Amino acid sequence: MPEVEENIGPLLQTFQRIEITEHHIYKRLAKSIKEPENQEVLERIAEDELRHYHDWKRYTQVDVQPDRWAIWKYYLVSRVFGFTFGIKLMERGEEKAQSNYAQLRGTIPEIDAWIREENAHEEALLAMLDEERLRYAGSVVLGLNDALVELTGALAGLTLALQNTRLIALTGLITGIAASLSMAASEYLSTRSEKTEKHPVRAAIYTGIAYILTVASLILPYLLFPNYLLDLGLALVIGVGIIAMFNYYISVARDEPFRPRFWEMTILSLSVAAFSFGIGYLIRMWLGVEV
Repeated sequence: MPEVEENIGPLLQTFQRIEITEHHIYKRLAKSIKEPENQEVLERIAEDELRHYHDWKRYTQVDVQPDRWAIWKYYLVSRVFGFTFGIKLMERGEEKAQSNYAQLRGTIPEIDAWIREENAHEEALLAMLDEERLRYAGSVVLGLNDALVELTGALAGLTLALQNTRLIALTGLITGIAASLSMAASEYLSTRSEKTEKHPVRAAIYTGIAYILTVASLILPYLLFPNYLLDLGLALVIGVGIIAMFNYYISVARDEPFRPRFWEMTILSLSVAAFSFGIGYLIRMWLGVEV
């Protein structure tokens, strides 16, 4: 039986616990997914994780219980935000744990081979996953980005022009709903003409829903608080929050950098809002409107 130094034992058991925990997560996700191809991929990864668990057990000589909280956490995250996001988020956590593998070189001869095999195999398998919500991420981006840029600008202009929270909310909702229908129709026609694997109706629905949800979030402060300047500030904060959350989702699920896309969308939305704020003030002064 392989023997290891006594002070390395707890570290090996930590890695062993990670592997058996991920085995149970993949198995549970595989049972909850309808697509046979994705089920097969997750089952294969689950078996790999179980094999890695037994590799570590050769050195620890003990059975380690999985982290039940982690199993439920990543399972629920995967069910709510999609299994690709949940799996990629979990793998990010494992990468942090693997930074300690360097301590085992010289103690465990197979460590480098295990790392290479695990990373290469899991990357290949994860690349095979096909999830509908990621196929339509471009449509969601279109709806979010257009709503954020257009409505933050409209709300900024309306805030200075009308200075009445109810009127601003009413006008913003009418503008937002009309724009969401227009964007959904445009996405339908665009997807249909491109003849991609995306279904035109589904692409339109994803775009429209993303737009409507963004509009509702931005309008909400005007329905809750009477101070129109406070409402505008809250709407901008909510807008930046939406940008941050969605770009974090995309950065994890698609392995794309977070900061460039986040700053691009944030600067664009806030710049349009600032410009519209000034335009609203100038138009109000020019027309001599007092509400």
